[in-house]
Amino acid sequence: MARTDDRLRGEIAQERAELVAAVKTLRAAVADATNVSAKLRTKLPLVAVGALGLGFVSSGGIGATARLLMRKSREGDEKARAGRFSLVDRS
Repeated sequence: MARTDDRLRGEIAQERAELVAAVKTLRAAVADATNVSAKLRTKLPLVAVGALGLGFVSSGGIGATARLLMRKSREGDEKARAGRFSLVDRS
């Protein structure tokens, strides 16, 4: 009976050691997966461009740019009009 007790204690100690190693590995994996700042640092140019684009779009930049570009075509004296098209003198 002493032999089985010793064998059982040895197996329990071995299982504990394996469990400790598995927990250490899991903690390291979770720390790597949740380290957002390191991930952002590696992709900083891409993140900066994305943030700039998102800010531009959310502030109405596409519409404002289109209005700015289209306004130039509406400047000048209208000489003739046919439907939605017009002949403009820009001099």
